[in-house]
Amino acid sequence: MIGQHIGYTRTSTTDQNLDRQLDGIELDRVFEEQASGKDKNRPVLKECLKYVRQGDTLHVHSIDRLCRNLADLLDIVTEMGNKGVCLRFHKENLSFGCGESDSISRLMLSILGAVAGFERDMIRERQREGIAIAKRQGKHLGRKPSLNDEQIEQIKTRVANGENKKTLANEYGVSRATIYNVIDGM
Repeated sequence: MIGQHIGYTRTSTTDQNLDRQLDGIELDRVFEEQASGKDKNRPVLKECLKYVRQGDTLHVHSIDRLCRNLADLLDIVTEMGNKGVCLRFHKENLSFGCGESDSISRLMLSILGAVAGFERDMIRERQREGIAIAKRQGKHLGRKPSLNDEQIEQIKTRVANGENKKTLANEYGVSRATIYNVIDGM
C-alpha cells in the first residue's frame, strides 16, 4: 500500500502567509496552523501527527515550521520514525524514516533545530528589550483602557448611590467584570 502525502504548514501570526510553504508539492491533505512554534502543544499539529499512518510521508517546509524547540523536534522525528512515517523537510533537504536518513542527517537536524530554538530566544530577548524601552519612554503598553478617568469617577459615584452594576456595564459598553474592577479601585 502506498501512503498518503500529508503537508503541515505553520505561521506564527494570522498576517503571515502560508502559501509559500510546500508550494508545488502534490499533497493529499494539508494541515494549516497559525500558532507559535515554541512547543509541540498545538491543536493542528497534534491532529496531524495523530492522522499520519505507516507508509505516509509528512512534508514540512522547514524545521522551524515544525518546531522551535530541539527536544520537541527530536521527539516528533522519533515518533514519526516509530510509526513508519517518512518525514521530509524541504528547505533543508532532509528526510527521516524514508530509508535515506543517516548520522549526518541527524546531526544536521540537531544543529538546525538548535539554531531555530536560539532564534526564538533571540526574538523573545529583543521583544523584552523593546518593551523595557517603551516603558522607560512612558509609552502605554497593551490595549487601550475601556474607560477614561472621568467615566471611572462617574461609575464609582453611581455605584456608591446604589445603581445597578449590570445596567452601568451596558451603558458604558463594558463587562460587569470591568465595573467590579473599577469598584475594587475605590
